[in-house]
Formats: sequence, C-alpha cells, structure tokens
Amino acid sequence: MMDQQYGRRQRNAGFYTFFISGICAISSGIVVSLLQERIGFDYGTTGTLLALMNIGNLTAGFAAGALPGKLGMKRTVMILTAGYFLGYTAMAAAGWVPALMLAFFLAGVGKGSTINTCTILIGDNSRDRTRGMNLMHSCYACGALLCPFLISAAGIISGRLPMALLGALGLTLWLAFAATPMSGSGKGEKQRTDWSFLRSRKFWLLTGLIFCQNAVEVSVTGWMVTYFKGSGILSGVLSTYTVTVMWAATLIFRMMFAFVCPIKKAPRAMIIMGACSSVFYFFMMQAQTQTMAVVLLFAFAAAMAGMNPTAVASAGRMTSVTSMGIMLPAASSGAILMPWIIGIVAETAGIGAGMACVLVPCVGMLGFSMAVKRLEREA
Repeated sequence: MMDQQYGRRQRNAGFYTFFISGICAISSGIVVSLLQERIGFDYGTTGTLLALMNIGNLTAGFAAGALPGKLGMKRTVMILTAGYFLGYTAMAAAGWVPALMLAFFLAGVGKGSTINTCTILIGDNSRDRTRGMNLMHSCYACGALLCPFLISAAGIISGRLPMALLGALGLTLWLAFAATPMSGSGKGEKQRTDWSFLRSRKFWLLTGLIFCQNAVEVSVTGWMVTYFKGSGILSGVLSTYTVTVMWAATLIFRMMFAFVCPIKKAPRAMIIMGACSSVFYFFMMQAQTQTMAVVLLFAFAAAMAGMNPTAVASAGRMTSVTSMGIMLPAASSGAILMPWIIGIVAETAGIGAGMACVLVPCVGMLGFSMAVKRLEREA
C-alpha cells in the first residue's frame, strides 16, 4: 500500500512538473522574439540563443544520467532543475547578449533535467508505458497551450514581466521536486549501472528518430513566430498565437492516443506520423494566406503529436536513469543543430529558405520509423 502511494506521488509530481515545463520551454520561442524586438539583434543571434538553450538541455541530460550514482537522484534533480528559475530571472534582468546566452543555457539545463526526471518518475510508475508517456506529454502540451496567453497578459504590464513570470514558475517547479520523494537521495549513494542498452540497434534507431523529432519540434516552436512575422503571412499579436494553434492540436491528439485510440502497433503508427508530418510541413511552407497557414500548422502538429512519447515508450525495458541520460540528451542535439542551421541559412538566403531546411529531419523521422519496423520484422 505504501509503495502504491509512493508511486502515485511520484507519478503525479511528474505530470505537474512537466505541465510547468511546457510553459517554460515553449515560451522560449516567444521570449526570443520579444528580446529581438527590444534589443535589436539579428537572425543569427536568435538562432544562437535557441541553440544555447538546447546545449543546456543536452548538458543536463547527460548530467542527469551520470550524477545520481555519485550524488543521489534527489540531490542531482535539485541542482539541475533550478535552471528554469535562474535562466528566466536572468533574462528579465539582462539586456546584454552575452548575459542572455548564459540565461538561455541555464533555461535549457532546467528543461533537460525536467524531461529526464519526469520520464523516469512516470515511466516507472505507469502500468501502460505508452499511455503514461502520452499523458505526460499531454501535460506538457497543456502548458505550451497556455504560454502565449500568460506572456501576452504579462507583456501588457511590462516588457520584462513575461520573463520574470517564467522565472517564478521555474521556482514553483523546483519546489515541487523538492517535495517529491525520490530513491537514491542519500549522500553519495552508489547505484549499479546497466550499460547493455548500448548494444541494442533498436535503442540507437529510436535515438535517431527522437533526434529528428526534436529538431523539427524545437525549430518550429522556436522559429515559427519569427517566420510568420518575417514572411508577412501573419503579423502582430496574431503571429504569437500560432504557438497556441500548434499545441492545441498536439494536446488533442495526445489525449486521443491516451484515451480514445491507443497505439497498439508503435512502428506502424510512427511511420504514418512521419509521412504525414513531412507532407503537411511541405505544404505549410507553400501557404500564402493566413487561413491555409494556420490550418496546415494544425495538421502538421496533429501528425507529429504522438511521435516523441511513442518512440520513448518503445524503448521498453531499456528505460532507466542511465539509458534516458544517453538517449534524451543525444537526441536533443538535433534541437541544437537545426535552429542554428535555420539562423545561418536565414541570414544568407532568407527566413523562408531557413525554415525549408526543416523538411530534412521531417523525412528523417519517416526513415528511422521504417528502420525500426524492419528491425522488429527481422526479430
């Protein structure tokens, strides 16, 4: 009975903190657009800031896998998840680009450590891993859905208040983890590490798939507001709410996968999602009107909604603090590389050409999904 209560507390903490993480992580795309308007830096700097956030994400993911054996899981979590609070508070106070670079890196550390921790808390305490992962990512989508409204409301009062509000939410997330019981919280506890997952072809194919998914998701959420503004398709406040359109679709379809149409054949489902994501993104880049742009963005987000949670759940028994400390940060390098590439291409060939580059990882998702399907057929 105590074990069930313990597991329930961990699972609920994972859902709650991932909801807050959805607000803090997705707000970065809107925040960087606000900072660009206020300070006046170029597309290259925008891409660098977004890339640094994902470098922080990568760093935290590896640290979250390596440090629990030396510091204990609880102490590791408390150190790393302070990143959201520290990063967004620094953004609110700073107006100097080097300081903003450090701030985005710290926010990325908060993001990476929260993803890793929540994946373990929920994965270890869910009877149906695929359903649990889709519910967890639905909480993230709920937070992402709310972030434009919170930022717009805060922005009416002060240009710095949106970042200060996100810093306060980061502190709330940190306090929630502080109140959550976790194993391995003792001083210097040693944990036996199983590295057998490194010999699995499936593990690396799934890592490649999530690499492409991260590249696509972070590029679209980080750059889409800037793209719609720069191309003139959407303008002003309306462009900010494209994030809401995307995450509304994501939330609806993740909830559908969790409760209405559970995914039973993961490789087949991922192939369909990869194909549809590629097609809808291609046509979205051709859109010239507000209506078509919004409709195709909704369709694209819906097609990709279940890709990440389904891929993570497909790791099955390979899921552990160590394996997630390799898979998630390695995959998150896609989220570092792609926004940076978009910034470089946009600076030389225009924002439209930069965003067109996202088609490459879209097709990559399809390719890796087909490889996972072929591997399971051979087994």
